[in-house]
Amino acid sequence: MDGTRKTDGSQASRWNGPAGHTWVEAQTLLDEMLRPFEDLLVEAVMAEHPGHVLDVGCGTGSTTLAVARRLGPAEQCVGIDISEPMITAARARAEREGARASFIRADAQDHAFEPATFDAIISRFGVMFFNDSVQAFANLRRAARDEARLCCITWRSPAENPFMTTAERAAAPFLPDLPTSRPEEPGRFAFADSGRVHRILAESGWTGIDIRPIDVPCTLPERELVRYFTRFGPLGLILDQADEKTRAQVVETVRAAFDPYVQGTEVRFTAACWMVGARAQSVSAAKLS
Repeated sequence: MDGTRKTDGSQASRWNGPAGHTWVEAQTLLDEMLRPFEDLLVEAVMAEHPGHVLDVGCGTGSTTLAVARRLGPAEQCVGIDISEPMITAARARAEREGARASFIRADAQDHAFEPATFDAIISRFGVMFFNDSVQAFANLRRAARDEARLCCITWRSPAENPFMTTAERAAAPFLPDLPTSRPEEPGRFAFADSGRVHRILAESGWTGIDIRPIDVPCTLPERELVRYFTRFGPLGLILDQADEKTRAQVVETVRAAFDPYVQGTEVRFTAACWMVGARAQSVSAAKLS
């Protein structure tokens, strides 16, 4: 089994608390910054001509709705996320659009999906937070029809994503209690090791595993940069606990650390990610293997 240690509900607490509400409040900013990944996933899944799609870790529903817009009238995309505030926001968006999308507030690791329901399963940065990744992907395999396509995007290593760690590196001298994570713990970089990802998928019943590096240009408005680094990531979790003087020092120092990424009115960076693909092996093929 996967060696990821249990976190005793810490992910549920985090995403149903301040982190989940922060994502809802910054929905427009994050949707635009992550749009290139959404486009990649939508094109990949629609090439399969799916009828029933599952979006894992769907957040506020942007990717779920993007797929739903491309599906026919008899087809549907379902989003699942552990965060109540984000699922509530996603449902409201779908209702406003009249979209053929529905949303489940649950943990995809152990949710009782109807077996053999989905012919495509996608995720935009939503599968790195499972307490037990093998259990989670085995559960998703049971929810998938034979030969269903799995397509996920995950982060590569912190070393390959300096933009993503700029804030915590710059803030560390001021905030000794800044949260840190170990490799393979649930979190942004839990799937940095492609060999580990391959093992997880193989152990949980997926075949045809294809893990390719992708480097994706991303942007966000410079005017939103301070809001971004003070609200998200490890720094966003504890900055509000700092006194006013320390907070001001942190904001000034971290903002300066981002200067290499600022080009006029935009912040530009390259996201180093994995495009993870696999197939749900058919029962007949499994018996022959």
